[in-house]
Amino acid sequence: MHPYLTTLALLLPLLPILWLYTAQIARSPSFPKLRNKRICLLIAHPDDEAMFFAPTLLALTDPAAGNHVKILCLSTGTPPPPSNYTFWVTQGNASSLGPIRKTELLQSALLLGLRSTSDVFILDSPDFPDNMSTVWDATKIASVLASAFAPKLASPPPPFSSSSTTSSSSAPPEATIDALITFDKHGVSNHANHKSLYHGALAFLRTLMHNHNGWECPVTLYTLTSTSLLRKYISVLDAPITMLFAVLATMRLSRSAAQKRTGSGRGVEREKPRRMLFVNGIREWRKAQKAMTGAHRSQMRWFRWGWVGVGRFMVVNDLRREGGF
Repeated sequence: MHPYLTTLALLLPLLPILWLYTAQIARSPSFPKLRNKRICLLIAHPDDEAMFFAPTLLALTDPAAGNHVKILCLSTGTPPPPSNYTFWVTQGNASSLGPIRKTELLQSALLLGLRSTSDVFILDSPDFPDNMSTVWDATKIASVLASAFAPKLASPPPPFSSSSTTSSSSAPPEATIDALITFDKHGVSNHANHKSLYHGALAFLRTLMHNHNGWECPVTLYTLTSTSLLRKYISVLDAPITMLFAVLATMRLSRSAAQKRTGSGRGVEREKPRRMLFVNGIREWRKAQKAMTGAHRSQMRWFRWGWVGVGRFMVVNDLRREGGF
């Protein structure tokens, strides 16, 4: 046998062990994690929570973490009718699919650990159509977030520019959540709706901090790290890779901030970690798969079965803390 093939044959049995070891480390109390926080997961469509964020939800809804997690979904996942309306209806995309997908999201949320269906909010607005190429208005997304989680914001987001005012309010900014989680600027699958959420979340936080110079933002934004196409489809094999990248990145950040860090700074880091890694073990992986295949039955086309089987986001989530607002 070729030496390379021999080496590969010897390494293959170690891969499941590395995956489960990584999952155990990621679940340890000393590993960075949000605790006792009010958290909102912002998604674009029903099934995003299961296809992309299952490891995050299963970790953060663990009763031992003490978090209260909510989901805000900006669409029912029903695209606008195309010109060939008759074909569209026969394919199950008529308006009746909206209520079905809402129910599926509620079922999935409970499977992934949410306390109650009352913690799931689903919009059905023409402003947010399900379309791969449609960019949603960041200002409208920010307005939805403001009305839901910052009721004291009296107006829609103002335009931001280098000439924006620098005056500061005497009162701190207020919000009813502590953390907001969504897609990063690449949207994992490069879906325009997913990428829009990132820009909408930033617009919301900039609005929240408008005229509040000197105050700390009450909401911490975390985004799901997109990966290469290869890593996206290697399932459990990506867990050790992501763990290694996370450790190396944390070491670099720690070195660069070593001279600036104080005791209070270390406390902030524990409360608001720069990176978080969530890895499903076997039991959690099966829960994530059930949330997709058992709850979102209307969406189980052949290609989604492949995603459920080998998609790394069903197993691994790498979240990064965003700044700049």
